[in-house]
Amino acid sequence: MLRASTHPFVFKFSFAARTSRGPMTEKTSWFIRLWDDRNPEVYGLGECGPLPGLSKKNGIEFETILDEEIKKIESKNLSLPMGENISAVADFFQSNKINREYSAIAFGLETALLDLMNGGQRIIFKNKFIEQTPVPINGLVWMGGLDFMLQQVEIKIRDGFKCVKLKVGGLDFEKECDVLQYIRRKYFRDNIEIRLDANGAFRKEDALDKLNSLKRFNVHSIEQPIKPGLPEMEEICAKSPIPVAFDEELIGINSAEEKEKLLTKLKPNYIILKPTMHGGLLGCAEWIRIAEKSNIGWWITSALESNIGLNAIAQFTSQYTSNLYHGLGTGQIYDNNFPSPLSAEKGILKFDPQEKWDLVSLFPDEAGEKLYID
Repeated sequence: MLRASTHPFVFKFSFAARTSRGPMTEKTSWFIRLWDDRNPEVYGLGECGPLPGLSKKNGIEFETILDEEIKKIESKNLSLPMGENISAVADFFQSNKINREYSAIAFGLETALLDLMNGGQRIIFKNKFIEQTPVPINGLVWMGGLDFMLQQVEIKIRDGFKCVKLKVGGLDFEKECDVLQYIRRKYFRDNIEIRLDANGAFRKEDALDKLNSLKRFNVHSIEQPIKPGLPEMEEICAKSPIPVAFDEELIGINSAEEKEKLLTKLKPNYIILKPTMHGGLLGCAEWIRIAEKSNIGWWITSALESNIGLNAIAQFTSQYTSNLYHGLGTGQIYDNNFPSPLSAEKGILKFDPQEKWDLVSLFPDEAGEKLYID
């Protein structure tokens, strides 16, 4: 029978991380550890990392709900699904009526199941990523003062990134335009792709004016220009000179019918998927299917997960064929992230099977060889 436990862990940012929802110095994730009671040495591991201000629940409330869900699973004396793929996990959730209301919990449980089904080696999908085919990623430029942002741009491009993503709406708009102008003037020979993320910061009254001003910088796309759920978004998608991408707009849209209705009505150019926010792996797979049917592009990003969650998302991403850059370059943002086979460099995220997983800090009472996975 399946047994489970939960383990909170506080990650410390290696820099002053400023977001549209305020500064962050630390972030808590809860890890689901799943095992068969006949062989407790082999376990699957999944990360639940809700984001304050975006996830349905966070903090103590989230931990309470997570514990309740784990107790429900244990009380049913469930067996591990047969198979090694996401279809078996979908059947497991459906046949056992497991709640998918909380995306972060769904993602953590999905990945713990898939990990255990594949032998408890942090292998979620046996695909080209773990066979050393890297995923192309963008370089994220964090919010801050003008000099700070310019310094980050310099570092990202120097390190080989061909796509940079900048947050806008946090500074004076003219200063943000100065940053974009600097990039285009200095790196005109490097063919750098620029993505913008407004996190809903533009006012609906002047959003189109700002988008028209940004057009001259040859921007690839702008993410969530105004707050989600506003009726003006339909006009912005129709008239924007810059391709519009949805992120927060997708949160809380759970059924296939609702997803199709949203994309058909608003017609964004792209959707940006975070398993922690958008229904777990199964929810994102459904978004991708519906988007592709409507000729809407997509890419996948992490939501400040540790290397555990990032590894799962990268392997999921590699299940698909995509020529876009993905937002999976966040593995180095914490001072106390878990050493792993993942590394980001020169605009790619890669998996080196020669490197080991080190989970001693997550399970300090069980330090030993079993926590070092080849």
